[in-house]
Amino acid sequence: MRQKGYEINHKTVLKLMKSLNLKGKQRKNKYKSYKGEVGKVAANILARDFNCERPYEKLTTDITEFNVCEKKLYLSPIMDLYNREILCYEISDSPNFRQTREMLAKLDKVLPEKARPILHSDQGWQYQMKEYQRILAKRNIKQSMSRKGNCLDNSPMENFFGRLKTEMYYGEKFETVDEFVHCLEEYIHYYNNTRISLKLKGMSPVQYRTHSNTI
Repeated sequence: MRQKGYEINHKTVLKLMKSLNLKGKQRKNKYKSYKGEVGKVAANILARDFNCERPYEKLTTDITEFNVCEKKLYLSPIMDLYNREILCYEISDSPNFRQTREMLAKLDKVLPEKARPILHSDQGWQYQMKEYQRILAKRNIKQSMSRKGNCLDNSPMENFFGRLKTEMYYGEKFETVDEFVHCLEEYIHYYNNTRISLKLKGMSPVQYRTHSNTI
């Protein structure tokens, strides 16, 4: 609506919803990968400083769980904190290290050669694996970890998961797992390329990055 010349105040929307007795979808608890200390825990380098001056400077990752057709699926994405764009992701029926490794392989394909980002995560066992740390070091990526049990240290990714589930998962019915995966992939494409954000001056994440490269 904003891009077409219309601007709706969120207070007006809330007033209309109240008058029509409408309520928004509610967020639920997320999958938690922390299972005690596995290896060396990295320092919290990010320290909740989510501001960036350029793309590919600060990245964040996490895993979230979906229950679909009596099966569990896990989404593991990497977000660029500059514009909240999902740079890559991996969907798996198990939150194993193969999923994490393949996600990092996809990241390697989209990162500019000279990029030296920070990659932030929680203290999930995947991110404490020596193999994970070795891959990051090989790609010149600096590891950062949230403090134990402190979701605010990774709030941008938490907010993305909440928004994703509210807009395309909660209250929806999927006939098959394949249908759900298709809808999930469509949503991520929509989120990156079409869904506008006021924090990004009314642009989508990809539009904002593209615009920043031209000014």
